[in-house]
Amino acid sequence: MIDKTAIIHPDANVHKDVSIGPYSVIGQDVSVDSGTVIGSHVVINGPTSIGPNNKIFHFCSIGDDPQDKKFNQDSNSSLVIGSGNTIREYVSINRGTDAGGGKTVIGNDNWIMAYVHIAHDCILGSNSTFANNTTLAGHVTIENFVTLGGFTGVHQFCRVGSYSFSAISSVIVKDVPPFILVSGNTAKPSGLNREGLKRNGFDSNSINLLKKAYKIIYRDGLPLSDALDELMKLSTESENIEAIHSFILSSERGIVR
Repeated sequence: MIDKTAIIHPDANVHKDVSIGPYSVIGQDVSVDSGTVIGSHVVINGPTSIGPNNKIFHFCSIGDDPQDKKFNQDSNSSLVIGSGNTIREYVSINRGTDAGGGKTVIGNDNWIMAYVHIAHDCILGSNSTFANNTTLAGHVTIENFVTLGGFTGVHQFCRVGSYSFSAISSVIVKDVPPFILVSGNTAKPSGLNREGLKRNGFDSNSINLLKKAYKIIYRDGLPLSDALDELMKLSTESENIEAIHSFILSSERGIVR
């Protein structure tokens, strides 16, 4: 299952049933768990831990040095990838830096399409889709069930909340609250991500409550502090509203608005 042209460092820990294609290179301090399939011409450097049942397509660069001029080779720097992720052609994922806690983390069951770049210290949750040429700068946090459209760019230190959606070529420079759709350069709110919510099993009552929350934040003309007060009142009816309220309260960059 390992092509004879693949190069595997003697200190790498590769499970016996991992498949590795021609001319791929597995470096020092790399571990790859069972069921993972690695295509041809893939380079994986460590320290990197890759969980079970991932599929990494041809010509990816995984776990290489951060693209950060302050990076020191002796610093704490690693990449952790969970299970069940699909990582398509020419994706690049960099390790973390001391300034960001030392780790870049990819959760489980993400769909990462061709030419996506995930920079140092990014923290990705699970079950998200990153369409072709999506670019995440350093220190970006993506929660769960997020969809980022093709050519989306996310500025460093931004957070993108669960079940949100960005249209093609969006440029995100502030935090995106959960459940909303954004578009444009720079990205602005374009409504509730209703279709995404339906596809993920949200019932009509939950969606209607989220519509009320969206109206409070974006349509009623309220200062953000007043909108937060109204959200607090509504949050007693739904944990989803509480998630939006908590997300906005904890935002350091401010939210798209």
